[in-house]
Amino acid sequence: MHKILFVCHGNICRSPMAEYVMKRLVEEAGLAGEFEIASAATSTEEIGNGVYPPARRKLAEHGIACEGHAARQITRSDYRHYDRIVVMDAANKRNLAYVVGPDEAHKVSMLLDYAGRPGQEVADPWYTGDFEATWRDVLAGCKGLLKELTAGL
Repeated sequence: MHKILFVCHGNICRSPMAEYVMKRLVEEAGLAGEFEIASAATSTEEIGNGVYPPARRKLAEHGIACEGHAARQITRSDYRHYDRIVVMDAANKRNLAYVVGPDEAHKVSMLLDYAGRPGQEVADPWYTGDFEATWRDVLAGCKGLLKELTAGL
């Protein structure tokens, strides 16, 4: 079982987009039973809120539903539970350490590392307004992550 937690600042744009895209990809690959996929925030400011409407619309354009999502903050038990903690940018990585401590198990990576763009960040569409660019980055990162996890199957 692969256990993946996607993390961004508020858990209303990038990380839920990655969560629901990855769920769709593993479902299409017939591997849904082999994955546990979720998302969380490093901050507390959006706790309980659903996916931000423009992000929800972008997912819907591609036939992906995200109803029932409620933003939550990552916990230390999440760090222990998940195999991979995939962040969207360097600030998420830094802020994650404040919440869960140092990455002693080497579980934390950045999403675009899996798209052949190590160290690059998924821009936050809350600030850029460019949900299409975020969609492309999230899709590329999730496809690359799935490819890495299923290599040799």
